[in-house]
Amino acid sequence: MKKPSFKQIAIAAVVVVIGSGAFWAITGNHAKSVDKEPAKPKASLTVTTTKAQSIDWPLSLSANGSIAAWQEAVVGSELGGLLLAEVRVNVGDIVKRGQVLARFTNESVAAQVAQQKAAVEEARAALSEADANAERARTLVNSGALSGQQTTQYEVAQRSAKARLLSAQASLEMQQIRLRQTQVIAPDDGVISSRTATVGAVASQGQELFKLIRQNRLEWRAEVNATDLLQIKVGQAVKLRVTNGVLVDGKVRMIAPTVDPLTRNALVYVDLPVPGSAHAGMFGTGQFLLGQAEALTLPQSSVVMRDGFSYVYQLGKDDKVIQTKVTLGRRVGERIEVASGDNGITPAMILIEKGAGFLADGDTVRVATPADAKPAANPAVKPISARNASLASK
Repeated sequence: MKKPSFKQIAIAAVVVVIGSGAFWAITGNHAKSVDKEPAKPKASLTVTTTKAQSIDWPLSLSANGSIAAWQEAVVGSELGGLLLAEVRVNVGDIVKRGQVLARFTNESVAAQVAQQKAAVEEARAALSEADANAERARTLVNSGALSGQQTTQYEVAQRSAKARLLSAQASLEMQQIRLRQTQVIAPDDGVISSRTATVGAVASQGQELFKLIRQNRLEWRAEVNATDLLQIKVGQAVKLRVTNGVLVDGKVRMIAPTVDPLTRNALVYVDLPVPGSAHAGMFGTGQFLLGQAEALTLPQSSVVMRDGFSYVYQLGKDDKVIQTKVTLGRRVGERIEVASGDNGITPAMILIEKGAGFLADGDTVRVATPADAKPAANPAVKPISARNASLASK
């Protein structure tokens, strides 16, 4: 075989060098073109969106205060030195006007009543004798058998006997009152709120035995700033939420005529016709219903609190979010009023709802589609029809 000449070898080498240079030129330019293309930012979070809605919401004024009894009657002992023999009611019992709440021993008082009755009969007999003597004296005065002085003495004795009878009757009535007072009576309808009466104790006169919430009637005493008093009227409806979460309907009964000079607050008394689970002493937050007003609202999940300010995130170009500071207003259920914003929140804006709490200004997001919300099917679980078919084939 003939060997290639030096010239042929040189030509082949030149061809290889030129080919290699062309390859590296092509691949190098391609790499540079790839490097020049900007990298598409990666979405940091998948979110859902929402829009602000304009809704007619009730306009209200909020206030705090405590629930108290409308009037609390103190039921005490009218007698002293008597033994408490029986207590018939306890705290929480509903009582009627005139109902017996407790009873003292009454033997000594009953004996005094009997003694006084005897004194009345004695005074009545003495009056009868004095009447007869005075009548005879008046008959004999013209005959000269009695002097005028003796006749006057008989008439004075008659008047004295009358006075003694009236005194004895008054004493009898007083002892009968004391006998009735051995029973402690409810002064009004209501519910027993406190009881200090104990069987076997000797009560002193005027000692408190029970406390009674009259007519089981409660009221909410709201503390309202003086500047807001002009918005409240007698008869206005109130929605009260007490500490146990119970909602109670109320109505404004009276506005206090004075304002506390230190706090600049005034008391507003709100009747609670049906207190339900509310009890005296509970704390409550109420809303005075002033009317209705239009509100631009968002779901509460779309509002983020940071550094003491409220923000929402608007979906902008290239799926980047724009942070906007807002001022919040009323809250009803799961929605909240947006009072104002730096850039002005409008119903046309697309705002981030779920996932807003994990975002920062300028983040790129991926908006979830309806298909994303559907649960993924488990391929390991066959449909019921397929399972039945496989069982039938076996």
